[in-house]
Formats: sequence, structure tokens, C-alpha cells
Amino acid sequence: MRLAIIGLGYVGLPLAVEFAKKYPVIGFDINCSRIDELHKGFDCTLEIAEDALKSVLGLSAHHGLTLSSDFYDLAEANCYIVTVPTPTDKNNRPVLTPLINASETIGRVLSSGDIVIYESTVYPGATEEECVPVLERISGLVFNRDFFVGYSPERINPGDKEHTVTTIKKVTSGSTPEAAQTVDALYRSIITAGTHLASSIKVAEAAKVIENSQRDINIAFVNELAMIFNIMGIDTHEVLATAATKWNFLPFKPGLVGGHCIGVDPYYLAQKAQEIGYHPEIILAGRRLNDNMGKFVASEVVKLMIAKDHKIKDAEVLILGITFKENCPDIRNTRVVDIVKELQQYGVEVAIYDPWANPLEVMQHYGLKSITKLQGKLYEGVILAVAHDEFKRLDIKKLGSSNNCVIYDVKAFLPLQDVDGRL
Repeated sequence: MRLAIIGLGYVGLPLAVEFAKKYPVIGFDINCSRIDELHKGFDCTLEIAEDALKSVLGLSAHHGLTLSSDFYDLAEANCYIVTVPTPTDKNNRPVLTPLINASETIGRVLSSGDIVIYESTVYPGATEEECVPVLERISGLVFNRDFFVGYSPERINPGDKEHTVTTIKKVTSGSTPEAAQTVDALYRSIITAGTHLASSIKVAEAAKVIENSQRDINIAFVNELAMIFNIMGIDTHEVLATAATKWNFLPFKPGLVGGHCIGVDPYYLAQKAQEIGYHPEIILAGRRLNDNMGKFVASEVVKLMIAKDHKIKDAEVLILGITFKENCPDIRNTRVVDIVKELQQYGVEVAIYDPWANPLEVMQHYGLKSITKLQGKLYEGVILAVAHDEFKRLDIKKLGSSNNCVIYDVKAFLPLQDVDGRL
């Protein structure tokens, strides 16, 4: 096997590094600056440490990683693994453009006997209905005669140093029984947690898309509970802790649901369901509720500020955290942005501080300016939006302009006695 990993982000790079310990691997990305930084041993996603990356750089006859943004280099491979993002657009419709572009690139170098494995999250049927025709058209080869396809959905959890690529069980599948066995054996060679060989590509695709849809729906349920209990004056987290004394209670917590998986994958399943004539009720209801949590938080903060006689227009509020989750630099599809925009609708002046986020990326993606240091400025309100470890060392109360400062905790991260409200 001579492998090529297409897309070197949160999913592709850790996979490339692990495979490079046993196989010759070409790491390909169209972002030339990404290739340059990786050549220097730096990973801006912070998933791979410098020494771990440098230890596999360089190609021998048997293993090692080379990095390239030139698709001609891909011709040396006979197994291609696609790990590009599959986002949604502003109307929450699936965007398969990166996947199609990757398939076109592979099609230009695809040879007889090669296998292409997709890891990107898609709706059931997308691999064979959308990607395979592109591979056939560009390469001139015939599917399941000249080349074969597999699907093995990624299960990367950004920022998680315990559940890494090799320690998470891997679902595998292939377009023929023989291809399925090849794909499964390839992943089994590096995945210490083992593999699960699905009976078909569609089953593997469906399994991936429901993993995060299930979490999304469960979080939507506790988010709705939080809204109800807030009206009733009951602490949601105390209720959940009490209910968790039952052995089979599921320990979900309320919060903002963003990122590249839970906040996106349900729309892929919903889109396919609608195409085949079924309107999904629960999936879309959960999505609507979770997508509105930022507005709910903002309105709660404004109510608390009014109760403390703050003037809302031009009031200054500090938001701690802009990434989609704690201890991770990933800002993709962060729902903290919803809090910012809603507060701005009230005329509030919002400051954003996040030691993990790149201010340039925040500006490029969302048009929002973030501060890089807390330099003694005081605020009428402080919202703890992301539970970074660094925030444990902050004296939140000292960020307030007075003892009247409103402190709101989205993550139930701060001591209860220190906050005016929490989700």
C-alpha cells in the first residue's frame, strides 16, 4: 500500500501521521501555507505535537510522510483516503463541493487496481451516487472493475488527547466484499481499538450521520428543559444531577451546539430524507431548538442587566471564549457567534477574549474583532461561553465595572455563588 491522504485538517493529519509509521504516505492539501507550516513541524490545529510530526516526515521505501500541494505527486499512490470537510451553507444545505473537488483531483491520477476511501461525513448514498461518477468520468475507469471504493467515517474529537485516532473503534466498508476486507485490514493495522466492518457503504454512511444526530437531539431535549426550568426558577444542573442517580439516565447537559459534526451532520440526514419524500420531524426540531440557544442566552443576560438597572444600549459586555468547544482552537460553526450578534442587536458593545482562537481567523470567518489580552478594562456584563482551562485562573468578578456586574455562565463552569445566571 502506498497511501495518499487528501486534506490535512483535524481529521487528515492525525490519520496521515499514524499511517506514516507503517506505510509510505503522501499528505496532500490545496492550502500551500498549511503544507509550509507542517514542513516546519507546526500544526495550527494543535492535534499533533511538533516532535510527533517531525518523527514521520521524510519518505523511505517502507514508511514515512511526505507533504505536497501538487496533485501530480498523488500519482505515486494506489490507495487514496479523502478527509476533506463537508459543511453546510447559510441555508443549512449540505455542501459537497470539497468532496467533489477531491474526487476530481484523484480521478486525474487514478489507475487500474486503485482504491479510494472516503472519511468525510455524508448522507447515505453520497459516496456511490455523487463521488463514484466523478471518479469514473475523470479517470475513464470503470467502478468495481478497474477501481474500488470504501467508506470509513472519521471519529475525531478535536482537542481530545484521550480518545485519539487509534483508540476509537473504526467503522469500515467497501464497494465489493474483497474491497471491504482490504479497507478493514488497512485500518486494523493501525487502530488499536479495532474495527467494525459494515455490510455496505450505505450502512457505514448512515451509522456516521446518526451518531451525531442522536447527540444533537439529546442535547436539544436538555436545552428545552433548561428553558422550562429557568421560567420555573429551578436550577437545571441540580435537576440533572438528581435524575442521574438512576442507573440508566443519560448524562447530557444544556449548551451551545456548534462545531463541524453535531451542529452539521443532522442536516445531511434531513436533506436526504426530504429528497426521498420524508419530512423529518424530530431531527429538524432538535436543530431549530439548538440553533436558537445563542439568542436565548443573550436575552437572559439582557434581562439580568435590566434587573440590575444597567442601561443596555452601549453597555460593554465581555464574552470569554469563541471556539466551538473548550481547550481547542477550532472556531468552525461556533454558536458563540449567535450570542454576540444577538447582543449587538440590543445595542450592546461586545468584547471577545479567547486565548485559544486566532484573532485573524475570527475576523475572516465572522467579521468579529477579538482582544488578545485582558488589560484591566471593566465590563457591565461577563459571559463565560467556553470552558477553557485558562479561565479557571481568572477572577471573573474583577472583570466587572462594579459589584453590579452581571456574570452569566453558559457552561456551568464557575462556582454557582459567583454567577447571576447559568444555562
